[in-house]
Amino acid sequence: MSLDYNEKNITLAKNLRKSATPQENHLWYDFLSKYEIRFQRQKAIDNFIADFYCHKAKLIIEIDGSQHYSATGRQEDEFRTEILAGYDLKVIRFTNRQINTNFRGVCEYIDAVVKAALREGGGPR
Repeated sequence: MSLDYNEKNITLAKNLRKSATPQENHLWYDFLSKYEIRFQRQKAIDNFIADFYCHKAKLIIEIDGSQHYSATGRQEDEFRTEILAGYDLKVIRFTNRQINTNFRGVCEYIDAVVKAALREGGGPR
């Protein structure tokens, strides 16, 4: 299935790549950019921009800063995850703190999720 996207988000996604958070940069440059399965940064999908996206594993990785912990932020994240699930995508989330304090564990978890998705035929069903 081809992923729909809002063309207006392409410029925003490019700008987000240039102004990534330290945690996003750490995950990208120190793990995902070298990972054996291709990931993309700031991928426009539907009306959203995913922090990281792996087509083969049908996986989205989100790095959550403090704005995600308000009631509104959690509600928006749940809505967004529901929409993305409609594309047969799995969303996993990490906090900035997890990236800062348990980077190796985060990377091992991502690796396990990707490998499980590939064994199952490319993601959630």
